Amino acid sequence: MCDRPFFFRCINEACQDEFDIGRKLYQCPSCSDLLDIIKNYQDLDPPKLKDIFRQRRASTNPLDISAVWRYREFLPFEEKDLVHVVAMGEGNNPVLETPRCAEYAGLNRLRVKHLGWNPTGSFKDYGMTTAVTQARKLGSRVVACASTGNTSASMAAYCARAGLKAVVFIPEGQIAFGKLSQSLDFGAMTLQIAGDFDVAMSLVRELSQQTDLYLMNSINPFRLEGQHTVMLELFDQLDWKIPDRIVVPGGNLGNSSSYGKILMELKELGFIDKVPRITIIQARGADPLYRTLVTSSAELVPVSDAWTLASAIKIGKPISWKKAMRALKFTDGWCDVVSEQEIADAKAMLGLDGIGCEPASATTVAGLRKMMTLNQGDVTIDPDEDVVAILTGHQLKDPDYTVNYHLDNLYEHATYENNLVQKSGKIQSTFSNKPMAVKPDKDHIIQLLNL
Repeated sequence: MCDRPFFFRCINEACQDEFDIGRKLYQCPSCSDLLDIIKNYQDLDPPKLKDIFRQRRASTNPLDISAVWRYREFLPFEEKDLVHVVAMGEGNNPVLETPRCAEYAGLNRLRVKHLGWNPTGSFKDYGMTTAVTQARKLGSRVVACASTGNTSASMAAYCARAGLKAVVFIPEGQIAFGKLSQSLDFGAMTLQIAGDFDVAMSLVRELSQQTDLYLMNSINPFRLEGQHTVMLELFDQLDWKIPDRIVVPGGNLGNSSSYGKILMELKELGFIDKVPRITIIQARGADPLYRTLVTSSAELVPVSDAWTLASAIKIGKPISWKKAMRALKFTDGWCDVVSEQEIADAKAMLGLDGIGCEPASATTVAGLRKMMTLNQGDVTIDPDEDVVAILTGHQLKDPDYTVNYHLDNLYEHATYENNLVQKSGKIQSTFSNKPMAVKPDKDHIIQLLNL
């Protein structure tokens, strides 16, 4: 074992090679598998540290204001590294009651933690602050990512703050304008690639291996180290009363992977005495992890031409699938899939609780409703379970989706033939809230409003 406080270790049980954390690595040089960051924790006192976390909430220190760096004892940085930190007050996202969604799903209570309240409007900021900090520490000048939108927005913002050049590879025509506008506004060089996310990701990985470019996707272990502080913040907010189940959207699977890793660490260190079950929900047209599980395959069952209107999770070959499988195994969790109709209706139901989110976030509520309806075998959920659903992105990331749903104009697919849009797979606007055309007549409006 390396004698440093932090080091890389290959997750492949047949390899387990270890490497200096100061190297620019994303995969094991020996076997090309994924890497974990291992921390030699020294003399952590759970009750004392929980008190310190609580006290930091009232601090004006920028490190404490950040709900990532507030939990820096669990991050792979030494005290001397903190001069490199790039933070923007990320985190501090609320846990909200959702009574209508609870009833809709068939639960007695449902809470959501909304990560869309971050500086750039998505959960990516939790991991980007640590990844950009590591890039500065390594002296990198150019960083890059493949993205369906949220990663690029977050990376561009944090690189702008750090003075680094950001290069974004996006699938042409497959990114919501709300997200694209952010990377453009934050000064990133944006390259539209002919192909889907997996094509863009493959290209970025090759370039990072052949050049000095520093890769910022979730294959970078520092991204996941930042993202796992979501669980620390959640438990801190809940006064360390651990929920029974945590439900997460499944795209590139970095979130669920990071949550599983920190849960293992917290359990081993005595910070928690029970482990919540992680439940991952994927869209039916982009469900590689679900296919892998139900076929009991030892290798990922990828989805070619993955498709879903929930563009943030439109990924057919997720990088972190092995770590996600590990998280499910450790927490006795499960993965399920939902249709475009189920996602759209669940998103509208969240809206009726006064909570906006991007479509991918709504998979969590849709998945809970489906699993409660099935209520059989591995997917059994007790209505009395204490469940927290993770919402990953802000409503304004993809406003066209919301408007089209309520105007009864949302379709699963749109193709272009002879300069005309051909739409197919109409999604029913079950909870439509169309605007009403009224005359500019005061008495008419009074009558309409029953005043």
